[in-house]
Amino acid sequence: MHRYLAHVPRVIASIASDPTEACFTLRTKLVEIVERQRPRFPYVPDPDWERRLHEWLGLTYPVGPASEFRALWPTIIAELRSRGLQLGPASFGIWNDGDPEFLRAIWCLARHLRPMNVVETGVARGLTSRVILEALERNGQGHLWSIDRPPALAPELRDEIGIAVGSNLRPRWTYIRGSSRRRLPALLKRLGRIDLFIHDSMHTTDNVCFELSHAWSALQSGGALVADDIDLNWGFHDFTQTLCDGHSLICQSKPLTPDPRRFDGKGSFGIAERHGPGMNPRCPAWT
Repeated sequence: MHRYLAHVPRVIASIASDPTEACFTLRTKLVEIVERQRPRFPYVPDPDWERRLHEWLGLTYPVGPASEFRALWPTIIAELRSRGLQLGPASFGIWNDGDPEFLRAIWCLARHLRPMNVVETGVARGLTSRVILEALERNGQGHLWSIDRPPALAPELRDEIGIAVGSNLRPRWTYIRGSSRRRLPALLKRLGRIDLFIHDSMHTTDNVCFELSHAWSALQSGGALVADDIDLNWGFHDFTQTLCDGHSLICQSKPLTPDPRRFDGKGSFGIAERHGPGMNPRCPAWT
C-alpha cells in the first residue's frame, strides 16, 4: 500500500499539468486491465524471417544492409555504456531497449526503402530512433517523427529520453510529446503519406490495432510497418487478419540478456509490407 501511496503526488501533478493526456492514459490503463483476462496469442516466429525479409526487399542475403548494421551496433552500445547506462530488458524503468534483431530489421527497411517520412511511437532512450536516423543520414534523405509520452511516475528517467541520438542526427528528427492516440492521427494527416512506421509504445491489443490501422491508411505502396513485442497481445494478429493488400512476418527477438517476463525469454516482433492500394472494407474500425 505504501508503495502505491508514494506515487499519489506524481499522479496528481501529472493530471494537473495535462488533464487531456491524463484522460488518454486512464483509458489505456482500463483497457489494459480488461485485456489481461484474455490469454496471449500463440505467435510462432518464422526461423527464416531474415532471409524472407531480404527477398521481399530484393536484397542478397546475408550481405545486404544488415552487414552495415552489424558494424554500427557495437558503436552504439559502447557509447551508451560509456555513459554508465545499463542496457537490455527492464533497463529503462520497467521497459526494454530495442534489441539487435528488431533494430537490424528496421535498419534493412530504412536503408532499402529510402523513406522520406518515417514515424515511430515509443522513444525511451532512443536506440530505435538512433538506428533509423543513422540509416536516413546514409541515405542522404528522410525525416523521423517520434511520438512518446515521458513516464509520468518516473521523472528520474526523463533525462535519458532520446539519449542515444547524437546532435549530428537531430536535424532529421522531430520529437512529439504525448500519447499516440492523441498525436498520431493529426501527424499522419499533416504528412499525408508515410513510407515506414514503427510501433513500440503501449503494447495492448487496442493500442496496437489503433496505431497500425492508422499508419497503414497512410502507408505508401511498397512501404512497411514494424511492431515490437507482439507476443504481449493479440494486436498484430488481429490487424494482419484485415489485410488484403500486404503480407507479414513473425520474427524472433533476441534481447541482450534473457527477459524472464517473456514466455521464451526472448519475445517477438512483426513486420507487414504493403503492396496494394487499400484495406479490406470488412476490417473493424479501430478508433
